[in-house]
Amino acid sequence: MNTVLSRANSLFAFSLSVMAALTFGCFITTAFKDRRVPVDIRVSKVMLKNVDDFTGPRERSDLGFVTFDLSADLQPVFDWNVKQLFLYLSAEYATRTNSLNQVVLWDKIVLRGENTKLNLRDMKSKYFFFDDGNGLRANKNITLSLSWNVVPNAGILPLVAGSGHVSLPFPDAYETAKSY
Repeated sequence: MNTVLSRANSLFAFSLSVMAALTFGCFITTAFKDRRVPVDIRVSKVMLKNVDDFTGPRERSDLGFVTFDLSADLQPVFDWNVKQLFLYLSAEYATRTNSLNQVVLWDKIVLRGENTKLNLRDMKSKYFFFDDGNGLRANKNITLSLSWNVVPNAGILPLVAGSGHVSLPFPDAYETAKSY
């Protein structure tokens, strides 16, 4: 009455259902965990240049350079359901034309088993800190914050903001030096 193929199909369907239930159980054990940790960000150097911008209709745009120190202990974030963290340092600021500007300045991937204590000194931004126009000059409230995406074995990808940030003013005048 039951062929080998129908019995194999039933066994496969049952096994798949059990694995789905176990995966959901794995996800629910860490779904509500608070993954925020204290982050210490210090800025040691801020420089501003006015450079040619060939991407839009404006002739010149602001280009910022930031040198920063970053320290955080990410060990409490890692548990059995975390494969890796995607860290990124972002800058947020407001200009006359836009109420919110966000720029990613630096990023790093931390894998499970690697050193989770960050103690970075004199780091330069990895990506350009461009503003479309002149919104960085004399801007007194640019906020740097570290955030991370948790890449789990099972479940959703939460976006977590660190519990520390720093606000810094940009200079009123442009640098004319050629090097950073």
